[in-house]
Amino acid sequence: MLDESLLDTPEALAEADHRGLLRGAAEAGARVRTAARNAAEAGVGELKPDGRPRAVLIAGPGAAATHAADLLGTLAGPGSPVTRLAPTGVAPAAGALRWELPGWAGSVDLLLITTPDGTEPGLALLAEQAYRRGCAVVAVAPPGTPLAEAVAGAHGLFVAMATAPYDQDEPLAASAPGVLWALLTPLLALLDRIGLLGASTEALDKVADRLDHVAERCGPAIATYSNPAKTLAAELADALPVIWTEGTSAGPAGRRFAAALAELSGTPAVVAELPEALAAHSALLAGPLAARANPDDFFRDRVEEAPALHARVVLLRDRPIAGLTAAPAARDLALSHDTPISELEPDPGGELETLAELIAMTDFAAVYLALASRA
Repeated sequence: MLDESLLDTPEALAEADHRGLLRGAAEAGARVRTAARNAAEAGVGELKPDGRPRAVLIAGPGAAATHAADLLGTLAGPGSPVTRLAPTGVAPAAGALRWELPGWAGSVDLLLITTPDGTEPGLALLAEQAYRRGCAVVAVAPPGTPLAEAVAGAHGLFVAMATAPYDQDEPLAASAPGVLWALLTPLLALLDRIGLLGASTEALDKVADRLDHVAERCGPAIATYSNPAKTLAAELADALPVIWTEGTSAGPAGRRFAAALAELSGTPAVVAELPEALAAHSALLAGPLAARANPDDFFRDRVEEAPALHARVVLLRDRPIAGLTAAPAARDLALSHDTPISELEPDPGGELETLAELIAMTDFAAVYLALASRA
């Protein structure tokens, strides 16, 4: 059950925020600026690349690497393949995970390593393997870790992860807002330098400004009725989020939102891109999860029984391709099954800015849902 009264009590939210999730979301803009500065100090802007890499490989634990690979692959486009190396192992623990380079990886490829930990022996071994193959290595991780030493030994480039003092209070969640921007920003600067995508210093400044703007609109001091993130969190209480995305940038934002809901608040969600989502989820909206599936629900004892779980569509939109939009059809399908729908659409701007706004707003919503559900 969601404690909606807690959403409008900033002091109670802060007290419940043991993992620094709300602070991480609020300070995302500052984290981008610090991470960009760390990248510059590491020498990213002074690199003189000898052409584009044939492929970009990304390795790291959990959602941090998954989201980075998804976002960078979307921004780079199909002409520059970005592939995540999935780990193997008997448990999701730092000492148990192992990564392997594909057999074809070599001197014309680039390996990116991202981790908020840096103690994983498997990543240090991967850096050594890349060095033997002649593959260029760049890592973003906390300084002073075994990975930093391994990358130095592999003659790679190491960028210190932008951290905050409270990051050491509790183990960092892979989907935490601060973790994403601390790891992603240096990689954006790097891939801009080698010509795979556009993320200049000016563009990253605009991203930080947009994140600050979202924090002003969605911060804990803003009441629920005028706070889109708190409103969305309240709407998703006791609901199955059915996340539909439209537009190139909205895809990875929707997938990250689904992962953040699962990891931070324990809320399951399904996600798909329009227009194919309409066919993929039509049966779901017509089934037992539909809002009108149980006509006797009105007479349920709301004190003794848990509320029934019903679907709620969350539509994330960002500049539909060629001006074509399936949004009207999406609304018609949802309403035809009495399924409520929430919509988020960023303010106009560059691709990086609009993507950052969608991620920031859904991050805030996932954090509010996590904190208010555990009160």
